Amino acid sequence: MPEPIDIRIDDVVRLRKPHPCGGYEWTVYRLGADIGLRCGTCGHYVMLPRTTLERRLKRFVSRGPEPEPMDEQTVERERA
Repeated sequence: MPEPIDIRIDDVVRLRKPHPCGGYEWTVYRLGADIGLRCGTCGHYVMLPRTTLERRLKRFVSRGPEPEPMDEQTVERERA
């Protein structure tokens, strides 16, 4: 099984097929099993399963900020 693609919040991605409004570029606004995308042209929101997005992804237009590494205190706080 291939490694999942590193997708971050605020990534701008270009998909293979255009949205009906004509836009190709989407901004990632939610991560999880499903990825939330917002069309860069009309602002329409969609949710795609991660596997579907990875298949349709053509390239990254721009990357979101690198996630900060978590220290031990943050990990303990999230467990509680």
